[in-house]
Amino acid sequence: MSRAGLPSPGALPAGFTGLGRRRYRAGATLVAAGLVALVAAHEPMRRLDYAVPVLLVLALVVAGALLGGIRVALPGAVAGALLLNWFLTPPFGTLLIDSSEQVVVLAVYLGAAVAVSWVVELAARRTAEAARARAEAEALSGLAGAAMARSQTVADLLTQVREVFGMREAALLERDGSGWGVVEVSGSSAPLPDENELRVPAGSDLLMRVRGPQLFAADQRVLTSFAEAAAGALVTHRLADRAAEAARLEAADRMRTALLAGVGHDLRTPLAAIKAAVSSLRQRDVAWTATETAELLATIESGADRLQRLVGNLLDASRLQAGVVNAAVERVRLEELAGRALLDLDGLGAVDLDIPEDLPDVLADLGLAERVLANVLENALRHDPAGRVTIRGTVGPGAGTVACDVIDHGPGLPPGSDALLFTPFTRLDDGTDALGDRGVGGLGLGLAVARGFAEAMRGDLIPLPTPGGGLTMRLTLPVAPSPRGVAATSRTTP
Repeated sequence: MSRAGLPSPGALPAGFTGLGRRRYRAGATLVAAGLVALVAAHEPMRRLDYAVPVLLVLALVVAGALLGGIRVALPGAVAGALLLNWFLTPPFGTLLIDSSEQVVVLAVYLGAAVAVSWVVELAARRTAEAARARAEAEALSGLAGAAMARSQTVADLLTQVREVFGMREAALLERDGSGWGVVEVSGSSAPLPDENELRVPAGSDLLMRVRGPQLFAADQRVLTSFAEAAAGALVTHRLADRAAEAARLEAADRMRTALLAGVGHDLRTPLAAIKAAVSSLRQRDVAWTATETAELLATIESGADRLQRLVGNLLDASRLQAGVVNAAVERVRLEELAGRALLDLDGLGAVDLDIPEDLPDVLADLGLAERVLANVLENALRHDPAGRVTIRGTVGPGAGTVACDVIDHGPGLPPGSDALLFTPFTRLDDGTDALGDRGVGGLGLGLAVARGFAEAMRGDLIPLPTPGGGLTMRLTLPVAPSPRGVAATSRTTP
């Protein structure tokens, strides 16, 4: 099978005769041995009717024709006629013939021998030509199927050329400013002495070069089809590469547009609040009370925290996209991770912890796990500000895992929006941020960063519906090995 999953066509027959050297040698040996036996037994044969040795020699020539073709049968027929005349036709020992009937017999024998030899040769040639035509049809049908296979490459086609035509090397060349350069080559590229080289055009600036045995004219026509297919495959893959590059640029442009639009809004809002609070505190003609000053400072702190989280998510998303997030995992208690995530969050009193004391330790990177839970908790609190958010720890559904569920009781997700939940800069149909920033704006990076960090720790983050309404974000982490085992490993996201 070829790499494209299509059957590779077999090699074309080497010639048109259909009779190999073995058959030629076998036929020649049979005819020579039979004629030698005729000479050795000429004395007893003289007592037989004259037609008997003639028919024996004719049968011998026909057998030689069936084995070796006309190259064996024709010389054998002539040699047999001479031997019959010399040894078995009176007067013996000369090439003279006394009887006109014997002349007719020898002439009929020679004509029949030549006719049979020609018919056998013609049948063998037709058989070989049919086999070659069948092989060419299989090669071209395989080539047509390969043209429809999207995974077919120029290298695949060049390998097929070598297999079909028995070539040592096949290469596709392209014209450049300094001449012809090799685009792709299959086989050895060093030329050998006395080796045939054939170049077949494959377009205005492309050609196929093959090195190996001499090809028949019919083979060259099939080779032209392969050359055109190779040129088509090259153009197709180049267009596919350009389309993929264009798609990447388009995706990057969409992300850049969404980023600029989101940053323009989400940076201005906290910056405007910070600017207003600072300007108010700097006013010398207003005597602010302690309570008012505290409120203004709280506004500054809240805006700065929001900016810090926004910039942090942007940087983390860039690190994940570049694949440079390192996770140094260690043994840690799940309640410790939850406590660290709650320290920097507002609304700490709105979070309930339900983590059993006998829950196994997990393997996690403290910094990454804290960011995962903090992002998930922030989205849950923002989504359900009037309710209660619960952090619940359980033995994970998979073997050797622990699950940490962050449960809210808000409206949940719209149907069919699970796939969009972790897509950066994507908004759900109800105006909800695709990353949990629902109904309040945001860049939509929180859950994307959270899932990326979870996967970097060999965990996962999946959305589940909360019974009675709401959304549950389940973080699964691997269970730490026994204290005697290895306590820490490291992993880099691919």
